[in-house]
Amino acid sequence: MEKQWLKWAKELQAIAQTGLEYSKDKFDIERYQEIRKLSIEIMSEYTDIDHGKLNDLFANEVGYQTPKVDVRAAIFRNEEILLVKEKSDNKWALPGGWADIETSIYENVVKESMEEAGAKVKPKRIIAIFDRRKHRTDNYPYSVYNVFVECDYIKGEYIKNIETSDAQFFKIENLPELSETRNSKDQIKLCFKAKKEDKFEALFD
Repeated sequence: MEKQWLKWAKELQAIAQTGLEYSKDKFDIERYQEIRKLSIEIMSEYTDIDHGKLNDLFANEVGYQTPKVDVRAAIFRNEEILLVKEKSDNKWALPGGWADIETSIYENVVKESMEEAGAKVKPKRIIAIFDRRKHRTDNYPYSVYNVFVECDYIKGEYIKNIETSDAQFFKIENLPELSETRNSKDQIKLCFKAKKEDKFEALFD
């Protein structure tokens, strides 16, 4: 369950961002800027995210606020799934990340798989679209939709890059330490379940 203070801080941020987009009166704009600052102060106080980083990220957000989209590729080879080792925490995750603008879910999955794991893939079907806050207990400052996409593995060879330090295939019973901010063990298990069931129906919150 999301903590109440975090819910309030995110709502304040959304109100401020919308107000800054649509307000014309300079006094209203100043008030919305103060509301945005307050939301950032709250998040900075109760999370591990640097105040400056929070300010930079939110200050760059414009328009009506909507959830961010995180796309993850579930790439299978026989009975194993491909994971990448994240440089940021030295833990493992499905290849993926924030969806780029002007790029479809399909295109994002293909791009992230190649960039992070050196894997050429063919996206096959959506496994799930989850509201992040319903599946995590950390104090994350953004509203996020996590999209998990099953992919057919064509070929690949890991290439050094700025985000990951390794890429390997793992069996379900031998998973490494996972980067829980990106994906949970239950979500990895769900990917395996979908792989085994031809008639698996996508899940969503």
